[in-house]
Amino acid sequence: MSKIESGYIKKELPKNIGNIGLILLVVGIILSLIAYLTDPASAAFSYLTAFIFFICIGLGSLFLVTLEYAAGAVWSVPFRRISEFYASSVPYYILLVIPLFFSMHNLFTWMNPGVVAQDKVLQGRMVYLNVPFFVVRESAIFLIWWLFYALLINNSRKQDESSDQKLTAKNIKLSIAFIPIFAFTISIISFDWMMSMTPKWFSTIFGVYLFAGSTWVALAVLTLSAVLLAENGYLSPKVKRDHYYSLGTLMFAFTVFWAYIAFAQYMLQWYGNLPEEIIYFIHRWTGGWKYVSLALVIVHFIVPFLILLPRSSKTNPKILVFVSIWIIAAQYLDSYWLVMPDMVNNGFTYSFSWIDISFPIAVAGLVIVLFNSMVKKHNLIPLGDPKLQRSFDFHL
Repeated sequence: MSKIESGYIKKELPKNIGNIGLILLVVGIILSLIAYLTDPASAAFSYLTAFIFFICIGLGSLFLVTLEYAAGAVWSVPFRRISEFYASSVPYYILLVIPLFFSMHNLFTWMNPGVVAQDKVLQGRMVYLNVPFFVVRESAIFLIWWLFYALLINNSRKQDESSDQKLTAKNIKLSIAFIPIFAFTISIISFDWMMSMTPKWFSTIFGVYLFAGSTWVALAVLTLSAVLLAENGYLSPKVKRDHYYSLGTLMFAFTVFWAYIAFAQYMLQWYGNLPEEIIYFIHRWTGGWKYVSLALVIVHFIVPFLILLPRSSKTNPKILVFVSIWIIAAQYLDSYWLVMPDMVNNGFTYSFSWIDISFPIAVAGLVIVLFNSMVKKHNLIPLGDPKLQRSFDFHL
């Protein structure tokens, strides 16, 4: 399909978008460096919170790309390139994780030989929880994600020029291979970076919890970008508000799915009432954390559920923009809730400060800079995709 047939005309985003992203990135980096110099322990936990959130956006976006290929979805083709752009953060994980490797002694109690020497349970888990194996498996996971990203995105961009349908067939095979690898590796990431901060606690559903949140926030950034770009003429004029419905429906579905997984994890451990299981939730119900826990139920589930419940909300651009921003903020609160309570339980003093704001600023700036850079270099719509015309014909 040619550009004339699709109605798509490539154009750059307003210059101030890139400038805002660059300013946020620079300010965030400066504040983050000051944070590490003045309070390395607080900086380590705040950085981990931002890093997990950053992974959720990038890896969740890559999952959405593979999900479209594997499922043979048609309606989402005009939006797939947006998810590809957000997935462009994946190659940077191997670099951004380095500060965390140097902060492991602050993050993890199992790094303390004195603590391990007095605990037979931790001694038994040191076969898995040891620094060399930890660094090797994390690096391997990030390299695997990078490889799949490079292969999938390279084929997608080549298709813009060649319109070769064989490239779609290749990406379908890659996507089918990636999805189980994604499920396994995101579980390992959740176990290593978050669950092991409470090393005697375990939950077999924890990986699914992170998967639900990452897909949810990836859908939110996709919906926010797709609606703003389409309504301002950056996508094809053949993209209709009917296309928004499926985005809204998926956000609604993952709102419910996250709530189900979160409740199932809590309910089973509450019912079992085993000391090694309930300790995780006790940490999040002492001091001021109980208010964050209660707020999470309202912010992460009740509000987006009620907003997205009516069918009319799923095709209303203003409502979709609002709820997408809400979901992005809610997911950051969830990442914060997953990480920060363990700071106190690992022996450090914690109170909310400017340090907790510096890293989200840097993440927001990096996401904007990367997205703006991708828009300059590549088409916002996969013009060579053989399903593109059928996607334009989609209607409710």
